[in-house]
Amino acid sequence: VVVTQYDPLRAYIYREGLARFASAPYSTDDASLCDNYRQLTNYSINKSAPNFCENSELAQDNYGHKWSLSALNKHLNCIGADVKLMWTRIMDLIVKT
Repeated sequence: VVVTQYDPLRAYIYREGLARFASAPYSTDDASLCDNYRQLTNYSINKSAPNFCENSELAQDNYGHKWSLSALNKHLNCIGADVKLMWTRIMDLIVKT
């Protein structure tokens, strides 16, 4: 997001980027709260997880723990998520913050 003007508001949103995933499923169990692999998506932490999958193929942008946003959008469309509504809500959040 780049904001070039505040009154009136003018912001530009680039719809490509990265989606990062933790290397373990999120959990609110007390035993899981200290598991950094479960709570954080930081590459420097997750790269040492035993099940970490690093994507080394440029053409495979939907593999491993880091995807392109366009790959995430395609995946969400395939599983029936309303991607247009998601982006509308993201834009609304950007404007309000």
